[in-house]
Parts: sequence; C-alpha cells; structure tokens
Amino acid sequence: MPPLTLALLFLAGFAGGFIDAIAGGGGLITVPALLASGVPPQVALGTNKFQSTFGTTIAVWRYARAGLMKTPWLWLAVVLAGLASMGGAIAVSVLSKDLLKQLIPWMLAAVALYTALNRHFGIHTGPRRMPWVTFAIIFGIALGFYDGFFGPGTGSFWTVALVMLLGLDLRTATGYTKAANLASNVGALVIFLANGSVHFAAGGAMIAGQLLGARLGSGLVIRRGAAFIRPVFLTVVFAMTLKLLWDAWRG
Repeated sequence: MPPLTLALLFLAGFAGGFIDAIAGGGGLITVPALLASGVPPQVALGTNKFQSTFGTTIAVWRYARAGLMKTPWLWLAVVLAGLASMGGAIAVSVLSKDLLKQLIPWMLAAVALYTALNRHFGIHTGPRRMPWVTFAIIFGIALGFYDGFFGPGTGSFWTVALVMLLGLDLRTATGYTKAANLASNVGALVIFLANGSVHFAAGGAMIAGQLLGARLGSGLVIRRGAAFIRPVFLTVVFAMTLKLLWDAWRG
C-alpha cells in the first residue's frame, strides 16, 4: 500500500478515534476511507473492527480511571455483548442485511429527533425504569449481535437506552457504551481474523491515528461532560442517518 494512502488512513483513524470516543460513529469516516484505499468490503469491515478496537481500548481505560465504569452489572453486559457479536459476525454470511438497511436509518432518525427535542437529554441523572441485570442481559445480547452483524449506530442505541432506561447522564452512559462496544468489537474481530478478513498494513496505520484521536476525545468527555457530548452525539447521529438513508436509496 503506497505511503500516501497509509498517511491518509492514519488521518482517518485519528478522526474516527476522536469521534468514537465522544459519541460513537467513527465508522462513518474509517470504513469509507478503507474502501477508498481499495480494500474489499468484507476486509474493510474486518480491518475497521481491528483498528477501532485499539482506539476503544484507550477510551475505556481513560473512562475507567475517571470512575465512569462504576455501574452495576456492567461486566454482564460486556460479556454478553462480546459473545453475541461473535454470533452476529458468523451470521453475516448466512442472513440477509436488506431489512436492517431499510429499518436502521429510521430508527436512528427517531433517536436523533428524540434527542434534539429533549433539551435536557442526559444532562442530569434520571429515574431508573429497568433493573440493571435485566438491562445488561437484553441489550448485551441484542446490541452485541447487531454490532457483529451490521453495526452502524450501535453506540447511539446503547447511549439512548442507558439514558432512557437506567437514568444515566451522558458522561456515564458514554463510559458504559464504550465498554460494551469494546467487547462487541473484540468478539466480531475474532471471527474476522479467523476468516482472514483483516488488512494489517492498513489497520496498523489507522491504529496509530486511533490511539491519538481516542485519547484526545476521551479527555474532552472527562473534562467537559454531558453538555459537550450532546451536540456531538446529535451531529453524529444525524450524519449517520443521512448516510444510511442514502446507501439504502442507492440500493
């Protein structure tokens, strides 16, 4: 792979890691960058999981040090998300994604609309509407499988569910989301590696950028909190919605 291409992938990894650490959705940048570099689609997905795993690890480590992982039964959601994502990655070759391609953009649009209209969304803690362990089981399995099978918007769905059902503020919800995302990334990555669907040169260039971007992004979340996360979260969800609607319309 030419040095210029690797340099551009480094920049894409930096931007993706920065956005991912704050609000998720870094794949909006990294996957198109990999495809533009000439990597086949299946390998692009595997390489994206490979490089994003490193950035997410940095974010999780920093959030843990900041005390954002002190949530009951988080370990259960993490374990189930990791296992379920392996099932999702295996199901990619068996099941059709066509329904999800049509449905997910509208679900993300609903998330964006709800967040935009609710000006206090995640700014402060709220009432808990579901037991911790029930939440960990349901969403660990469902969103873990979804992340391994399809993926776009996983972090957004985690964040909204955590704020609405467990009453977390956006800062704490981001820490929980990153831990679950890391588990589902690793689970899916195991399957992609077993299938030989990872481009290590491209992934290596992006990892360097990811580590830097994730460190900067997580630092901003820790220092500036929910009021900073909300506009970034909204922007990413709207952008992801538009991209997925465009992809679905193009067929």
